[in-house]
Amino acid sequence: MTPAHTAVATALQQGDAAAISAACASSASHVTIEIVEQTGSTNADLLARIDTLAGPTLLIAHQQTAGRGRAGRSWLSAPGAALMFSLAWRFQGPLHRMSGLPMAVGVALAETLGSLGVPVQIKWPNDLLRDGAKLAGILVESQAAKRATDGAIWAVIGVGLNLLMPDQLEAQIGRSVAAAPWLAQMPRQQLVAALLSRLAAVLAEFDDTGFAPFCERWNALHAWHGREVVILDHDQVLQQGRAAGVDAIGRLLLDTPAGRVEVLSGDVSLRLHPASAGATTPNANHPE
Repeated sequence: MTPAHTAVATALQQGDAAAISAACASSASHVTIEIVEQTGSTNADLLARIDTLAGPTLLIAHQQTAGRGRAGRSWLSAPGAALMFSLAWRFQGPLHRMSGLPMAVGVALAETLGSLGVPVQIKWPNDLLRDGAKLAGILVESQAAKRATDGAIWAVIGVGLNLLMPDQLEAQIGRSVAAAPWLAQMPRQQLVAALLSRLAAVLAEFDDTGFAPFCERWNALHAWHGREVVILDHDQVLQQGRAAGVDAIGRLLLDTPAGRVEVLSGDVSLRLHPASAGATTPNANHPE
């Protein structure tokens, strides 16, 4: 491991949850912050504890050995090369109102990174791109607490953000991956606090309003607006058309020869059409 990688790996060890909490805005003052050296999956850990959580909880791991993306795909990482965390948050529900949550989270992360000098774009539904390559991925998993009687829903929001990209990991992934070495130079407590503060504010607003107020902000960050894309389900083409942004509930809008269609995220995948000018293939480090 290079000295730079070692610095990232030890950054959170040198601080503690209290230091992160102290650096957060008031929007995140009620969030419990936990840091572990290694775990299988921060999302899985928090999902297993839903019935015992007293309130919003952030779990940060220096290393994940069984990180997951959408549809159960593996998430590859190396110790110290990425910031990996999950945030458990309680929503009023009902479940169908949560469909735009991954997109709202994308807005929160993209706006925060932009304010920190790392401009990114959003690929529907759950990836952040830098210069066309994947910089970060989002995995949102929802479930009702068994003891809940008010219809409330817990969501566990997993985020993996590449800070550095070791050559060995990039070779393992098999394609180009974006990184943000500028962020790797920040004190880790400040970076986590900035992300958590914006996330907490956005999640509170989403709980009150749903995705509609975030729609315009998401579309302003849309990576493939106006590009020809295909929607795939297990490598089978379901839809093809020109990406026109998202609607007020987070559905992708496609303009096709038969007219405009709306696509729900589910387990489908979005790809640029090979004929799209300047098309590049998204990387797979943070699976869709």
